[in-house]
Amino acid sequence: MEIYLDVIWVLNFCFDWLLLMMTAFILKRRVKKSRFILGAFVASSIVLFMFTPFSPYVLHPVGKLSFSVLIVIVTFGFKRFRFFLQNLFAFYFATFFIGGGIIGAHSLLETNSIMNNGVIMTSWSGFGDPVSWLFVAVGFPTIWLFSKKRFEDVEMKKLQYEERVRLQVEFADQTLFFTGLIDSGNQLYDPITKTPVMIVNIEKLINILGEEGISVIKENSPLDAIEQLDHIKRVRLIPYRGVGHQHQFLICLKPDHVQIFTKKEALESPSCLVGISTSPLSVDDEFDAIVHPKMVSAGTVVQHVS
Repeated sequence: MEIYLDVIWVLNFCFDWLLLMMTAFILKRRVKKSRFILGAFVASSIVLFMFTPFSPYVLHPVGKLSFSVLIVIVTFGFKRFRFFLQNLFAFYFATFFIGGGIIGAHSLLETNSIMNNGVIMTSWSGFGDPVSWLFVAVGFPTIWLFSKKRFEDVEMKKLQYEERVRLQVEFADQTLFFTGLIDSGNQLYDPITKTPVMIVNIEKLINILGEEGISVIKENSPLDAIEQLDHIKRVRLIPYRGVGHQHQFLICLKPDHVQIFTKKEALESPSCLVGISTSPLSVDDEFDAIVHPKMVSAGTVVQHVS
């Protein structure tokens, strides 16, 4: 069996580079490109030691752990012990995560197997198997990209969760409760009074608008609908301009009071408007209102949550 050491080393160098990049991505570390290259070179050099008299020491669990410590220190440096442990554990997590994905995908697609005494056995021809290496060469970057995207999704969900608040909105004798998402991109104001506008799903306003009012808003343009909503108090029509669209109009309601409940405090929002959205604001119904950031930043603290 022929073993192409240079090919194996190059593949390991590329894989180690990706693993170190994944580690930095998980921990949000800013690492220079030269450190990634040096760390990947140190990590991939284990392949060369496997064909030397030092192989038993390098492949020993203590040797592997020592090698991992060296890789992490070379790539991320050593600022303090906790910083080092975070880097080391994240490196192992990325390695097991990606490696587990490769093994899982290979097991899923493996067809060259036999059953022996109730145990599934697959054929394996070692380092020189071109099909296996081709699978790893293609599968590793694929699993890496897939994992990175999943981590980004989790981070976005976490960010959204941390920016979510509970809302208590009062209209005369009606009190409504919403789950809101604080969106820094929402810069919608009443152009005349400079009152901030929060957006709420129309279905959540049925107690204020009634089924007839909801139908009117959904079936007519804002200019036509506003004329048919004269029986509803404090209805406003404000102009706005969306991205890639010309000037449009948004039907709004003027609430009496709005309280915002965060994890740490309860805020009395300044004067605001409730814009009516005829389409869902969240695909998975995780929130039903988009809160203007000024409603939080300019809010008055009425209670601290212990």
